[in-house]
Amino acid sequence: MAATLYYDLGSPYSYLAVARCERVLGPVSLQPVLVGAIFVHRGWGSWGVTDERDSHVAEVERRAAAYGLPAVRWPAGWPNNTLNAMRMAVWADALGAGKAFAHAGFAAAFERGCDLSERDALLAVADAAGLDRDDAARAIAAPEIKGALREATERAIAAGVQGVPTTLVDGTLFYGDDRLESAALFGGRGLGGR
Repeated sequence: MAATLYYDLGSPYSYLAVARCERVLGPVSLQPVLVGAIFVHRGWGSWGVTDERDSHVAEVERRAAAYGLPAVRWPAGWPNNTLNAMRMAVWADALGAGKAFAHAGFAAAFERGCDLSERDALLAVADAAGLDRDDAARAIAAPEIKGALREATERAIAAGVQGVPTTLVDGTLFYGDDRLESAALFGGRGLGGR
């Protein structure tokens, strides 16, 4: 059974996890959720607006370098509103382009420093994932897409997801990009998805 990785395009730790999840876990199903709604449900918010911001920024940058990823470029005003980006991610997933969209979105946000709350930046991600810009723009306003994101987020909350990235393997949750190796061992995959 493939692992499921819950993510939000505004989460730098999700960026780290999605960038290397298949190398560590083998096949992975990426599940877009709205982390802001999870935070509201749990009663807390992003560390990006706390006194711990600088230490987390440094840790994300350290991990990216350790994982061999490009230097992190932070979007202006981060943390940014990812509601439309996550609606588009749900839409892309329904079309079978979810992984391409997630990788393109994270590259735009944390490798090029694009603010995905800006329409043009978000439509450029759709382009990079091979999706039609006009269809993508319509999708974020579609009631069925709004509902699909809400339902996916509610299912994640009901499953016990506390934040992102969280990996689900055989009914067990692993919270954090630094837990991918533990998830791989738990799932009997060993390291490197073998």
